[in-house]
Amino acid sequence: MATPRYIDVLSDSTGETAERVVRAALLQFPQAEVEIRRHLRVRTAERVEPILRQVASERALLVFSVVSPLLSLFIHRMTAELHIEAIDVIGSVIGKLTGFLEAKPLERPGALLPLSAEYFRRIEAIEFTVKCEAGREPRALANADVVLIGLSRTSKTPLATLLSQRGLKVATVTLTKGAPVPAELEHVRRGSVVGLTIDVDSLCALREEQLARLGMPADSLASVRGHVEAEIRFALELFASHPAWPVVDMSGRSVEETAAIVLELRTGRATRPPRS
Repeated sequence: MATPRYIDVLSDSTGETAERVVRAALLQFPQAEVEIRRHLRVRTAERVEPILRQVASERALLVFSVVSPLLSLFIHRMTAELHIEAIDVIGSVIGKLTGFLEAKPLERPGALLPLSAEYFRRIEAIEFTVKCEAGREPRALANADVVLIGLSRTSKTPLATLLSQRGLKVATVTLTKGAPVPAELEHVRRGSVVGLTIDVDSLCALREEQLARLGMPADSLASVRGHVEAEIRFALELFASHPAWPVVDMSGRSVEETAAIVLELRTGRATRPPRS
């Protein structure tokens, strides 16, 4: 049995920044078998030391994000002493910004910063997105910053969740072959609707996994491909009839990458994705 490999994320706050960096990088290593361990709200040397000794004993990788210069210095010294491979996610950025801006940083963990208008805007966006999932509130489509439209299992919900965390109000509409789309889509702001598509093989695999989870018999899988091909044709015909809607192919593409494309489309910096 292989020895488990660990990546320890240590933060003086929620650890969200450091963990996102790690998970984004791990997308480049799809075969890697590692476990991410989180050590959150760690703000004293007394709490740091036993964590680092465990990291050293297990030859783990340390990824840390702390804003206190004293605590950061302590971690750097200990990792050198214990021969720990470590990555300081935010310290070097703060150092560079200090010189560039000629200003002293607050040195407060993110969780302690005062609630801002931006914070409340993001909360409002998340609440809107949850309320408008799968076309549940068609009348709200006109108020959405982004409307994601696509077949079932084209990653609409995780993509909407990620975009809402960026402060965008996102609505999702699930396409069903032969069923009309909400009439309210015709009144959505220009440039707000994004179509999501996927190749036949990928969607078949997702649907087959779904059938297996439901305990459906194996012979049910035989009809999956023909049905999926018909659904994809239906979706592509709809998208072709709305040339103003950019279409993103989700095949082999991560949700994070797609979110970046959608954000670029909104600012007009992206080349329009090729329509399938």
